[in-house]
Amino acid sequence: MSNPARPAEPTAEVTIWSLEQTSPDDLRPSAAPEGDIRIVRSGIPLPEFSRFLYTAVGGDIRWTDRLTMTYAQWQEALDRPGAETWVAYADGTPAGYIELDPQDDGVVEIMYFGLIPAFRGRRIGGHLLSYGAARAWDLAERWPQRPATKRVWLHTCSKDGPHAMDNYLRRGFRLFDTRTELEPEVATPGPWPGSGRELLP
Repeated sequence: MSNPARPAEPTAEVTIWSLEQTSPDDLRPSAAPEGDIRIVRSGIPLPEFSRFLYTAVGGDIRWTDRLTMTYAQWQEALDRPGAETWVAYADGTPAGYIELDPQDDGVVEIMYFGLIPAFRGRRIGGHLLSYGAARAWDLAERWPQRPATKRVWLHTCSKDGPHAMDNYLRRGFRLFDTRTELEPEVATPGPWPGSGRELLP
């Protein structure tokens, strides 16, 4: 006797755009926002802090790929030579972050970038992206074992905020690939399970 067919899981069509810079001269920095905004490198690779940033920034836009990682896996990702996390602070409070992923042949990916919802719309994002891209370009100055950066790239998708693509283009990133995928529909995780979008104003 055959088992009844399981209902298909709901899926959503997601467009993924990949963008790049191939010279530090491509970078068009944003003006610094007003107020006490500081960008500081997280000098101690700490999974607890990294996971806080990941869930606080990506919880309302369905960042889920790292939620199943163990503590050891998270530590391994942070400990790789050349991996860096730069955190924006507004009046001493974490406002967002940008994570640099070192790759082969002088390539650096901006792996994660974004702001905690309470800090969006305050002109911090352009400044943080500008600063982070500049740190991708001078990464080898802090990691002498790495070759000089030749290319900085990132991807964004239709799940990201409405101003994400415009911010990347304004900073001098150029589109080099577009693709569409079907992804499982998942609940919005929020900064912790079950919170969803409840913290958004």
